[in-house]
Amino acid sequence: MASHIKNMTEGKPARLLLTFSLSLVAGNVFQQLYTVVDTMVVGKYLGVGALAAVGASDWLNWLMLGVIQGLTQGFGIKMAQEFGAGREDDLRKSVGSSAVLSALSAVALMVLGQLAARPVLMLLQTPAEIMEYSLLYLRIMFAGVPIVMLYNLLACILRSFGDSRTPLNAMIVASLTNIVLDYLFVMGFAWGIAGAAAATLIAQAVSSVFCFWYIKKITFLKMAKGDFQLQKDRTIRLFLLGLPMAFQNGIIAIGGMIVQFVVNGYGVIFIAGFTATNKLYGLLEIAATSYGYAMVTYVGQNLGAGKIERIRSGMRAAMGIAMTTSIFIALSMLLLGKYILGLFISGTPEVVEQTMQIAYFYLAVMSVCLPILYVLHVTRSAIQGMGNTVLPMLSGVAEFIMRTLSVILLPMLMGERGIFFAEIAAWMGADVVLLTSYFTVMKSLMSIRRPA
Repeated sequence: MASHIKNMTEGKPARLLLTFSLSLVAGNVFQQLYTVVDTMVVGKYLGVGALAAVGASDWLNWLMLGVIQGLTQGFGIKMAQEFGAGREDDLRKSVGSSAVLSALSAVALMVLGQLAARPVLMLLQTPAEIMEYSLLYLRIMFAGVPIVMLYNLLACILRSFGDSRTPLNAMIVASLTNIVLDYLFVMGFAWGIAGAAAATLIAQAVSSVFCFWYIKKITFLKMAKGDFQLQKDRTIRLFLLGLPMAFQNGIIAIGGMIVQFVVNGYGVIFIAGFTATNKLYGLLEIAATSYGYAMVTYVGQNLGAGKIERIRSGMRAAMGIAMTTSIFIALSMLLLGKYILGLFISGTPEVVEQTMQIAYFYLAVMSVCLPILYVLHVTRSAIQGMGNTVLPMLSGVAEFIMRTLSVILLPMLMGERGIFFAEIAAWMGADVVLLTSYFTVMKSLMSIRRPA
């Protein structure tokens, strides 16, 4: 069972990053597949109104997911460093502490989400005709927060050991489960939006069970009761890694909610077009997030092993891979985007045409600027792998400022289409902070450690 675990402190960086990332890319493809199927089923069989309802809840849902992913990814950084250094006793204690902290956080977030759902939707001025559908979707998704937390923690544990294959297999099983349940719940049982939400959570539960089954078989991770006892210093260190990443994702999501507030003022058709493209956002950045996970593991393991020069060579390799990939995806979306968007949109010919114009313009803008996003993911993840999650958090603040200012000011200059450039401005603001931070941190590391 140890064959999936990968030591990234030896071997050619480009090959290691590519082989590690390919499984993550494939896993993300399957994860996006069931997100896309959710959207297709809702948009095609429940209509534009239902599609808009899901879209109106997207950023609030992403806020919750972002906080969960930030916490667990932060915990995973410490695990990767301890794995790279060969400190198995410390590794087991970090895994046990992370499990306890994740469970406590999941309960708190679940309660907070239920309390905040309606007030936040009202604050965002969600149209009355879709309010109850959006609220129902969020209620179900937030009830499943412990499931989402469990999957993300287990996947981060595996990735910190260099294992990207098991999360891939888990996601394949989950994706197939979700697709079957989508059609069964939405079309067969006529549960509507509630069926789509329930299918997603059940699929996440299936993937969690799959990952847990594998982790139980890892010999160096045989846990004892004492490994789950919280120790002050370790708890503080884990939270110092996880909380800035959670805050970073949270403030990015709040910026997205401000964008959603502006979008909601343009009516249901505009919301539906905006939502259709947002559902493809995951496909646009699918490789970027995978390269990011690879960089966190690669940098974390090599930092733990004291091999600083390998971090620089890995960064150069990752940037080359990221640029090539982003250009390929951008060209594919420009050529095939209308056909893909057509899978999400239904209604009268006039409604379909209006929605398509909005959606494709937004997709084209993001596709052309995609290399900016890929630089963001690779650089941010490299800095996080070094154990510094504060500077990436500041990049999230930069994203928030640029996204908010742009979505307020650009529509005054360009009309409603100005909204679509807010995302690009956010990426650019983050890149300025991240690139400056990367060179500063690397200079500091090179000055205090001799290259391996």
